[in-house]
Amino acid sequence: MSSVLVVGEALVDVVHRPDAEVREYPGGSPLNVAIGLARLGREAHLLARVGDDERGEAVLAHAKASGVHVVEGTVQPGPTSTAQATLAEDGSATYVFDLEWELPEGPALDAALPDDVVAVHTGSIGSWYEPGAAAVGRLVARFRETATTTFDPNLRPALMGDPSLVRERIDALVEHCDVVKLSDEDADWLQPDGDHEALLAAWIDRGASLAVLTRGSKGLVALARSGRVEFKAPKVAVADTVGAGDSVMGALVDGLAEHDLLGADRRQALRDISLDEMQTLLAHAARVAAITVSRPGADPPWRRELSGS
Repeated sequence: MSSVLVVGEALVDVVHRPDAEVREYPGGSPLNVAIGLARLGREAHLLARVGDDERGEAVLAHAKASGVHVVEGTVQPGPTSTAQATLAEDGSATYVFDLEWELPEGPALDAALPDDVVAVHTGSIGSWYEPGAAAVGRLVARFRETATTTFDPNLRPALMGDPSLVRERIDALVEHCDVVKLSDEDADWLQPDGDHEALLAAWIDRGASLAVLTRGSKGLVALARSGRVEFKAPKVAVADTVGAGDSVMGALVDGLAEHDLLGADRRQALRDISLDEMQTLLAHAARVAAITVSRPGADPPWRRELSGS
């Protein structure tokens, strides 16, 4: 089976609920994407950084329980990063981070990486937070020669410093990525005039084949060279929105695999993606995300839950 490599942070979400309950969950956007892919039946490999502490052990156990292959070199000395997540009454979350982010490089990492990668996903803190971000950029550029590359900025303004420098890094990654997904909150930060679809169109002009915008309860919008499609979000009782966007991202990669659109040799076919294919992708992503938000924490569905078996 061909592999999907996910690169970025894995951490522990310390979730503070409106009723004052506090719980800890393994999290981080890339970890959530890898878990979502593995639960959908894809061979997902995670390259991250976790500490050699109890929280790191919990992250690794969580990943492996869902079938994620953790790349050797992910465990490093020191504490595991945390995100203090405070939930509002509507289930939305705000975050405060305590982070360590470095990415191993060199021959040892090269030997540990799978050799049958058809897609590489990165995003969130790991893609723009130094000192690891530069290594992420090099890895994505390298794999673009053989694999489909995908990116979700998943911005955290409190961590990002100079907006102009972050925008430069995001634009550089977009130029190396075939598929880009972002939330309406990300779009507000990147495009303050509110014309979110203009930002998607600009990314298509920069070289992306597919750009997807998540809009919470309003659903999804996607742009490609073939045009624009929209899909309304299913109505569900929302437990919280933690991991919703990550579920969309994992489902998009899974859907592209279903349509045989992964791998550098399928890049032209992805550029020519049809409106019908885009509609099917969005429907799949919306269904996966709806299940995730219906239960606490980043808990994406297994393939069997989609089939109803």
